[in-house]
Amino acid sequence: MTILCPIDFSAATEAVVMYSAALAAGTGAKLRLLHVLAAEPGTPVDDVALARHMARHREAALATGAQVTTALIPGDAAREIVAEARRHPADIIVIGAHGQTGLTRFLMGSTAETVVRTAPCVTLLVKPGCQQAYRQSA
Repeated sequence: MTILCPIDFSAATEAVVMYSAALAAGTGAKLRLLHVLAAEPGTPVDDVALARHMARHREAALATGAQVTTALIPGDAAREIVAEARRHPADIIVIGAHGQTGLTRFLMGSTAETVVRTAPCVTLLVKPGCQQAYRQSA
C-alpha cells in the first residue's frame, strides 16, 4: 500500500504528515511526501529553507516507524499531485484542507477540492486544527 501526502508550508502540514505517518506505520504502507513547487521558471527559490522543510517532515514521519520517500516537483499543485498518484500508484492521498470558503475559494479554486475530484484513488482531507486527527505511540 502507498500513501501520498502532499505538503506545503502551511500550518496544517504537521498534522497532515503525522496523520499520514501514523496511518503508514500502522498499516505497513509506504509514505511518499510530495512538495509541488509552484514558482514560475526563473523565480528565485530558497533551496535551503525548502530542504529543511522537507527534511523536518521526513524525520518526523520516520520517527513513527513509517517507510518514507520524498519528492519535489515543479508545476501546478493539484495537477501534479494527481499525476504523482498515477506515476507512483497511490492507494490513498492524505491532503490538508486549508478551509478556504466563499469568494477566495471561488476566485482561486481549491487544490484539495480539485484533487478529490480528479484523483485516481481515495482521498482523505485533514481539516485545519485537527491535531487530534492522529494518535502518537506511547
